[in-house]
Amino acid sequence: MLVFDLDDTLYLERDFAFSGYVHVGDWVQQQFGAPDFGLHCRQAFERGERTRIFNHACQAVGLEADPDLISRLIDVYRNHPPAIDLCADVARFFARSSGPFGLVTDGPEQMQRNKIAALGLEAIIAHICPTGAWPKGYRKPHPRAYELMEQAASGARMVYVADNPAKDFVTPRARGWVTVQINRPGRVHAPDAPDDLHAAGHVIDSLDDLDAVLAN
Repeated sequence: MLVFDLDDTLYLERDFAFSGYVHVGDWVQQQFGAPDFGLHCRQAFERGERTRIFNHACQAVGLEADPDLISRLIDVYRNHPPAIDLCADVARFFARSSGPFGLVTDGPEQMQRNKIAALGLEAIIAHICPTGAWPKGYRKPHPRAYELMEQAASGARMVYVADNPAKDFVTPRARGWVTVQINRPGRVHAPDAPDDLHAAGHVIDSLDDLDAVLAN
């Protein structure tokens, strides 16, 4: 069975971030009358900020970045209805391929399910596993999600396509899966594995190249 990661595998994670910044900016405008909050978030992201974007944006528009406000901004961001699309090569792949497919993705459950719904993946992927539905210790690389996919596959060859070698490949590789890293321009995570055990068996730049891997 062919199993996918979600973020930066089937769509670009930065597109979710930019969609969220627009939504949060609208919320800040409504609540505080402060303009351009979302623009400052995007500018911070494009400068390479990843952990204190809302703090920087608050400072830029003259809001006090107290913990309650930051928590509320994070909640608005995570739960917004995202304006995102499948990458073009992903749409082509699903148009020419038959499943069943699986999906294993980390992140807060509702946030990931909002992405899945926005991308129309429930009509394409039969076995969807957002690890955020479980306690924190079950996120990748914990084997629980991979075990569930193996059970659904009933002995079929297992393939995992994902982007982040820090956590995505070490467990499926140890379980005998074929592992495929996709390196998209604009991805969020670094493409280099911390060691050989975390490295994928194959590296591609597009799902247009996946058929050749699967044929081996």
